[in-house]
Amino acid sequence: MPIYAYRCASCGHSRDVLQKISDPVLTTCPVCGAEQFQKQVTAAGFQLKGSGWYATDFKGGSAPAAPATSGDAGGSATPSAPAPAPAPPSASAAAASSGSHGGGSCACH
Repeated sequence: MPIYAYRCASCGHSRDVLQKISDPVLTTCPVCGAEQFQKQVTAAGFQLKGSGWYATDFKGGSAPAAPATSGDAGGSATPSAPAPAPAPPSASAAAASSGSHGGGSCACH
C-alpha cells in the first residue's frame, strides 16, 4: 500500500497516511476539523541501486562517451576517417548461396 502525504491548508498540520489506492481521499483535518486536508505531491520513496537494468539502460540518459585517444592533450578530438565499405560478394560466393550448399540436406529451401 502506498503512503500519501496530507497537509491542512487551514492549520498547517502535516501527516503521512498509509492507504489503498481505492480508498477515498481524506478531506477532514484530524487536528482542527477543517475540510482543508489535501493530498500533497511528493517524490518517490525508493531509489534504484546496483548494476541491474536501471544502471545499464537508463541511468545517465545518453550513450557512453567515446574513449579518448592517446594523442588527445585536452583539446578537441579530431574525427577519424570513416570505416571502409564492405567488399561486394564474389561470384563464387553468390553461386554458393543461391544454389546448393555443397551436399547434405538443407532446411533453408
